[in-house]
Amino acid sequence: MCFSAEASFVGGVIIASIGVATIRKVHKPSQIVFASIPLFFGMQQIIEGFLWVILQNPEYAQFQKLATYGFLVLADVFWPMMIPLAVLTMEVNRKRRRVLWGLLSLGILLSLYYTLCLLSFNVNPEIRGYHIEYVVEFPKSQELFAFAIYLITSVTPLFISTIKRMKLLAVLMSLSCLVTMIFFTQYLTSVWCFFAAIISIVILWILRDARRKHILSKTE
Repeated sequence: MCFSAEASFVGGVIIASIGVATIRKVHKPSQIVFASIPLFFGMQQIIEGFLWVILQNPEYAQFQKLATYGFLVLADVFWPMMIPLAVLTMEVNRKRRRVLWGLLSLGILLSLYYTLCLLSFNVNPEIRGYHIEYVVEFPKSQELFAFAIYLITSVTPLFISTIKRMKLLAVLMSLSCLVTMIFFTQYLTSVWCFFAAIISIVILWILRDARRKHILSKTE
């Protein structure tokens, strides 16, 4: 979804539509945060679509910072908190909830770090080939450590969850991130979102299955 403005807009609308379908499968308040993940994926892609248009049309330069930071707030600040929170609200196992609380706390700290970086350092998005590279001036000494924490807070909660098929989602997210790191390292922030559509479909599948079981249990 990150290969052009058109792809980002189309991808964003498709993912957001999946998000609407996912929200409709919610049958417990605890599922709302998890179900809303595709909507935020879609929003992120649409924002990057606008950024493509802005970068390709200098007359819209005054909106570049708004689009850039809108995208990066979702990509860097939002997700480290969102994923552990989404899993935590659905988890019923007490021991695993304690671990998830720890991961959520770690995610909040990372989000605060990225917020500070976005407020303190320059960010310049550039179109290179068919991707957008976000050239950031964040401290290089902390880059790998921060990214490792990002992966831990974004993927580990899914492995910890006792929800059926959540580990499938964890494997999918891990593989998508690995593929992106190997083939598109300098475009990681942007290209990883290409996999958002597949991930969103799995989220829809998980909630649809949970809803079906809930309905069956009520009829028995």
